[in-house]
Amino acid sequence: MRYFLLVALFWAWGASAAEPSKPRVLKAARLFDAKAGKLVTPGLVVVVDGKITAVGARATVPAGAEVLDLGDATLLPGFMDAHTHLTGEPGEDWRQDVIDYMQRTTAERTLDALPYARATLRAGFTTVRNLGAEDFIDIGLRNGIRRGNAEGPRIIAATTGLGTTGGHCDEGNSWRKGLLADEVGRGVADGPEALRAKVRENIKYGADVIKVCATGGVLSLNADVDSPQLTQAELDAIVDEAHARKRKVAAHAHGAEGARRAVRAGVDSIEHGSFLDDEALALMKKKGTYYVPTAMALRGVRERFEKGLLAPQQIPKFQAAYAASRRTLATAITSGVRIAFGTDAGVFSHGKNAGEFALLVEAGMTPANALRTATTVNAELLGVADTLGALEAGMLADVIAVPGDPLQDIRRTEQVFFVMKEGVIYRNDRAAGGR
Repeated sequence: MRYFLLVALFWAWGASAAEPSKPRVLKAARLFDAKAGKLVTPGLVVVVDGKITAVGARATVPAGAEVLDLGDATLLPGFMDAHTHLTGEPGEDWRQDVIDYMQRTTAERTLDALPYARATLRAGFTTVRNLGAEDFIDIGLRNGIRRGNAEGPRIIAATTGLGTTGGHCDEGNSWRKGLLADEVGRGVADGPEALRAKVRENIKYGADVIKVCATGGVLSLNADVDSPQLTQAELDAIVDEAHARKRKVAAHAHGAEGARRAVRAGVDSIEHGSFLDDEALALMKKKGTYYVPTAMALRGVRERFEKGLLAPQQIPKFQAAYAASRRTLATAITSGVRIAFGTDAGVFSHGKNAGEFALLVEAGMTPANALRTATTVNAELLGVADTLGALEAGMLADVIAVPGDPLQDIRRTEQVFFVMKEGVIYRNDRAAGGR
């Protein structure tokens, strides 16, 4: 009897999270028009069956609709983070993190990811691109959230990142030979055709996007952070196969040479880009390649460095990347490279994604353009601009609210108090009792 009761309760919870909401009218002092990059007053959004049907003071309100007046607040499209890792989060001891990773089963690590997904959604991020996860955990999360079995953002999943032997995407690097049953990570291959086969394998098992490690990284325990790790021919093959299968490609690339190779191959975005030089940025602007700077990642790593929580091999790489990245981001903004919003959440605690907005503004971006990186710009990068990224009739009802005016204080984005995804309210701190 107890078993059947638990099953019924679980089914009811999942169904209630997935079913369309009744007609609602969201009212606030102002609304952010993401396409125009300006505020509209007053803010009003009509939501029916999970979609926006009307916006603005002249909107037709359905009879019997529930009106939610959020007061002195700003309505915005649900934010999108183009670079997350929902399946992990650093602890207070990097050695313990390694042990936990080795000992916990896939089921345990999936359960560990559930609060990360929930925190991300409640922070106002209704869509994320998850750029790397082991054992297809991100695919399971994506599918479970779609079915209403878990609370979290819409996920565009990459599964495991692709790379070469001993590179940043090789999960087996830094271990002595013979210790691990699998000497290299599942996404590791060498040579154009072998990597082309890896693209096909990822897509076979559910990848929405392809992630590739074009250079070394800060947090891996071997290799230089800026060294190129794939040949031009290897990158060409990866991008050709992914695009032929209608999948975009995101390239982890700190170093300029690795980034240039990736851009020449036709990748859709460069992630991190700490050491991008003028030539790389000019090439990105010419080809329309998006730059996802993930400034929050290095801010998070800096906090761990200050607490003495980095491995010795990571410290010099972090110091070099942190020093170079601030200049790179400022130069990219002034040069007109397309900046997309991504944080690398998972390198730091999930739910703090919105801190990226303030870092973009500090680097020289206007608050309005910073907001657009996580709305209209990311909608284009992620290929969802027909349904997400703006508060317009016909769009999915992903709507969030922050107190006051974020164009006057961009840190208002870190104070999200209302979250709706496809018409379902997941957070409303101003309702009786909150949620």
